Amino acid sequence: MSYSLSFPHRGHAARYAFTLVELLVVIAIIGILVGLLLPAVQAAREAARRCACMNNIAQLGLAIHNHEFNAERLPSGVLNPTGPIRNESIGQHVSWCVQILPQMEQASIYSNFDLAAGTYAPVNAAARRQRIPTFLCPSSPNNYQKEEIALTNYAGCHHDAEAPIDADNNGVMFLNSRLRFSQILDGSSQTILLGEFISERENLGWASGTSASLRNTGTFELPPKQNSIMVKADEPSGTLVVGGYGSYHTGGAQFVFADGSVHFLSSSIDKGIFSKLGNRADGEMLYGSPEGLSW
Repeated sequence: MSYSLSFPHRGHAARYAFTLVELLVVIAIIGILVGLLLPAVQAAREAARRCACMNNIAQLGLAIHNHEFNAERLPSGVLNPTGPIRNESIGQHVSWCVQILPQMEQASIYSNFDLAAGTYAPVNAAARRQRIPTFLCPSSPNNYQKEEIALTNYAGCHHDAEAPIDADNNGVMFLNSRLRFSQILDGSSQTILLGEFISERENLGWASGTSASLRNTGTFELPPKQNSIMVKADEPSGTLVVGGYGSYHTGGAQFVFADGSVHFLSSSIDKGIFSKLGNRADGEMLYGSPEGLSW
């Protein structure tokens, strides 16, 4: 008996590939996933920028407290022989930002700034060009220098309504102010010290004690792209207009109060509450809906 071995025929292996329809389906799924992830990535980035902004304004509040400890008074909102202050590059106009430079470890800039000569003097041109990251909110698209002028996105509070910057303002930092914490009669935890504002292109920079570094609680402005302004107040015309607070963060802006605490105030805050937070000594209790406050 004979046996024969037989082996299965080894043919060519079958080849498989995506069809055009399958490829299109995969691309569509990837596109959908990317579309779902992008908002989350953008939200995470904005959260990081908002956190950095909070740190910046907290550092400014700390520098102002250190200035008060050393000089036994808060920095003046603006140094100038006379008022009211106009948004023009004429005058001394030394801002509170310049005065706290030593407390921000920017002593070299401060030592090269001639306060007596005034902000717009040629001798101070180099100092005005210095871009200081602590003065800038990462979410603001206008963090640039125009005509060799460095900007800030944070402003001291000079008044509780739209009014020219002058010596009779009721905020914490105004023309030639020399306040101490004991003079904030409403309580430092109930009075705004600094806040974010939407920095316009026509801006005299952080060294100028004009609307470039001082604002009031008469208005809460929204970014231009949202095409609206909330808590609007009547404004005088011309170069005396100061303006209010606002930011490019969603829903509100960062503020540091006179006690050093940082709060994110909603853009829908009650107009009366917001105004009173800018007055250091109105003697009235806060009223209205607490929904506008974040604490």
